[in-house]
Amino acid sequence: MLPLAKNIKRLFSLKKLFAAVAAAAVLTGAFIGIYAWLEKDVVINDNGNVITCKTMKNAFEEILEQRGITVSEYDYVSIPLETSLQKTGTNEIYIKRAVPVYITADSSTTKIMTYKDTVKEVLKDSPVKPDGNDRLEGADIDDSISDGMELRIVRVTEQVIGETETIPYTIQRKANKRMDEGTEKVIQPGQEGVLEKLYKVVIEDGREVSKQFLSEKILLDPINMITEFGTVLNHTTSRGDVVRYKKVMDMRATAYTASLKDTGKAPGHPLFGITATGMKARKGVIAVDPKVIPLHTKLYVEILGDTPDYGFCVAGDVGGAIKGNKIDLYYDSQDYVDRFGVKKVRVYILNE
Repeated sequence: MLPLAKNIKRLFSLKKLFAAVAAAAVLTGAFIGIYAWLEKDVVINDNGNVITCKTMKNAFEEILEQRGITVSEYDYVSIPLETSLQKTGTNEIYIKRAVPVYITADSSTTKIMTYKDTVKEVLKDSPVKPDGNDRLEGADIDDSISDGMELRIVRVTEQVIGETETIPYTIQRKANKRMDEGTEKVIQPGQEGVLEKLYKVVIEDGREVSKQFLSEKILLDPINMITEFGTVLNHTTSRGDVVRYKKVMDMRATAYTASLKDTGKAPGHPLFGITATGMKARKGVIAVDPKVIPLHTKLYVEILGDTPDYGFCVAGDVGGAIKGNKIDLYYDSQDYVDRFGVKKVRVYILNE
């Protein structure tokens, strides 16, 4: 009996064991089914690095935290991080990382963190951007953005400026036959004109780089100066007198008196002391060759050397020995005449 009882007890123990195992298997299967039902499929595209996973987390920010993925304020995220994960379908999130771009303008450099694709897109939202005629250097407007790209904005302004120049006046000189040679007087003062020239000036970052002439116009016409200059020949004598003449001749001079010795006529003669022109012989009346100097011509005789000038006189007499470039000067003193001899003289024919 004892072996039979032991076998029966062993049989009941095995049944309990099988039942427990079966129950455990059923429970495990149930857990597995629940877990599988709660899992979500997630695809994370982190700047081109694709991560595929399953998670029990409820939101994108939780799975990113679980994976150690951080997102900055400048990065692009395709969906809000607090968005709940869906149980059905695939939950996808795309992260585009921002890179630094350096823009230099107005003597300073600005660092911009951007996830944009092109230079044009970056500049659109940039606090520093080109304007008007400004020029971009470092890249073209449609170029792709690269990490650490350096751009420069050259400020370009164009201005039309006016510059004035003086227009010099001309001097018109007119001869005046009544004025002494060497003298001149202003009849009409001159005045400079004003010319305005317009230029197109290009300035880059405060520095002038080009200047193009556009047009010009006269704002004020010049007024010509008019002067008169003298043509009358003149000579200043040793006495300070101004002799105005029209011709000058170098001649030889002798001297005479009205005496019998010099004229062949004694006092009492009806023509004593009377010259060929009927003038009375006196200081200031000289004898000339009428072929050289016409009678009645007014003259000034300068005696070259130490002898004082004869001075102003008139051609009022002739003489048999007075021919060609020779004159005879009348003096009252016979003694002076006898000592006079022949002297070089300069005869000025006066301008009257």
